[in-house]
Amino acid sequence: MKFGIFHELATPRPFTAESEMAVVLNALEQVRVADEVGFDTVWAVEHHFLEGYSYLGAPEVFLTACAAQTERIRIGHGAVVCVREMNHPIRVAERAAMLDIISGGRLEFGTAGSSTWTELGGSGSH
Repeated sequence: MKFGIFHELATPRPFTAESEMAVVLNALEQVRVADEVGFDTVWAVEHHFLEGYSYLGAPEVFLTACAAQTERIRIGHGAVVCVREMNHPIRVAERAAMLDIISGGRLEFGTAGSSTWTELGGSGSH
């Protein structure tokens, strides 16, 4: 059996610089502990314009920090939105390749073909 942790960086109101930073720093601490105690994977997904629900508009940045602060845990970059108006497929591949290099070959990668109407509308791709 394998165990992993999953982050979307949900941030409740009130939104402040301090509370948003605390969510990110706490999540990174959880990832370091998960690595130390033997969890297999840390997962993060891409979401946009979902207030309070997910603050991971750039999960590859969060996961790069995870990779830099851990040694063994695999880096799960899940559900990268491959809607051309949001993420050009070549840029998705470039970012995934760089994250795989930085993580020492620990990347697990998945894509999604669509997103919510809120996310598509916010990006102008509706």
